[in-house]
Amino acid sequence: MDAFLAIASKRDERAYADTPIPEDVVRRILDCGRLSGSSRNTQQWEFVVVSGEAQQRLSEMVYAPENVATATLVVAVVGEAFPFDVGRCVQNMMLGAWNEGVVSCPNGIKERDSASALLGGEAKAVISFGYPANKRDVSKRSAEDWSAKAKRKSLDELVRRVS
Repeated sequence: MDAFLAIASKRDERAYADTPIPEDVVRRILDCGRLSGSSRNTQQWEFVVVSGEAQQRLSEMVYAPENVATATLVVAVVGEAFPFDVGRCVQNMMLGAWNEGVVSCPNGIKERDSASALLGGEAKAVISFGYPANKRDVSKRSAEDWSAKAKRKSLDELVRRVS
């Protein structure tokens, strides 16, 4: 998939099909996180794949429990990474997943101490992944069309130039 098309067409999804994600796709998603840049290349993170009972417990520690409870893959980023680095890492994983037809959603952590205890390290991010319950044909539109239809402020509202 073209990078701009991936960015323009990606939407956070919270409705997942029951279809399991193959292990090679899971590895690729995790590798996208591993390949993220970090401050001075410190890579102060660990990726915790959460499943089973731990997934259900973690779901109660985020603001939208159903996102985590119903996902077919849950990845937590833990460690001492800076917030900017965590954001880059999570976005890489989510875009890498979208390239594989897997949708995703970041989840706000409401009980950070409990989540950190469960995950065995400082909880920085929880991302839910799965194949979409409602399929979307990305190729129906150009990247420019996806961009135009996004519910986002226009560039005119966001860009300011200083000389």
